Formats: sequence, structure tokens, C-alpha cells
Amino acid sequence: MSIDLMAERLESLKAGVLAGFCVTFAFLITTVVNNLILANYFPSNTSLHVDLLSWHWLVSGAIAGFSGVLFGVTYRYIIREDKNPQLKAGGVLAFGLVRGLAQIDVAWTNANNILPLVVLGLESIFCFGLAATALDVVMQLGWLKPFK
Repeated sequence: MSIDLMAERLESLKAGVLAGFCVTFAFLITTVVNNLILANYFPSNTSLHVDLLSWHWLVSGAIAGFSGVLFGVTYRYIIREDKNPQLKAGGVLAFGLVRGLAQIDVAWTNANNILPLVVLGLESIFCFGLAATALDVVMQLGWLKPFK
């Protein structure tokens, strides 16, 4: 293996770890907002309430974190050294919509209201948008190198 290949893999690992952390953090934020605000003050959103530290919540958080790792590695390859905002937005929307639409598909069978499903979709886009912003900032600071 060449040193350049190992350096690229290390940069991808750094991007994945950072994005995984960011998506997990965003998942925590959205769970708290859902439990404290949306589920309590908007009766149509009571289905968004999740018991913290339950198996369901822990598995959802782990899936969000793993999705973030995959996003970080992929995002670094998507944007490369380009300054194209459509590529950046496309990467965020691709991951956000895939995760959000999968959640909507699962919840659709039990839903009697569309608003909680819209919230789930927007949350996914928010999670990956936060990770993309963090990756962009870290790349601008030089702590992470874009793929050449």
C-alpha cells in the first residue's frame, strides 16, 4: 500500500467519525425537541415522543450515528475540491431523503396524521446538513483534506 492511499483512508476515517458524531448529536437534539416541545404542545405530534434510554431510542441513535459515518466518508468524495453548492446540497439531500423517506415509509402504516411524518423527514435533512456544515468548516480550517 502506498503512503498516499493510507493518508486518503485516514482522512476518510476522520470525515466519517466527525460526521457520525454530528449526526448523533443532531439526533439527540431532535429527540429532546420532539419530547419536550412537539409531543407536549402539539397534540398531532404525540407519536414523536420516544422514551429516552429505551432499546428503540438506543438502536435509532446507533443507526443515525452509523448513517453519519457513511455520510462523512461519502461526502468527502462527493465534493472533492469543487466549490459547487449543488454537489454539497445534493449529497445532503440524498442521504437526508433516503433516511427520512425510509422512516416515513415505516411510520406510514400506523399514521393517522401526516405532520409527524414531515417532521421526521425534515429531521433527517437537518442531521446531515449539520454534518455537512461541520465537514465544510473543518476542511476550510485545514484539519481535514478534501479528496483530490
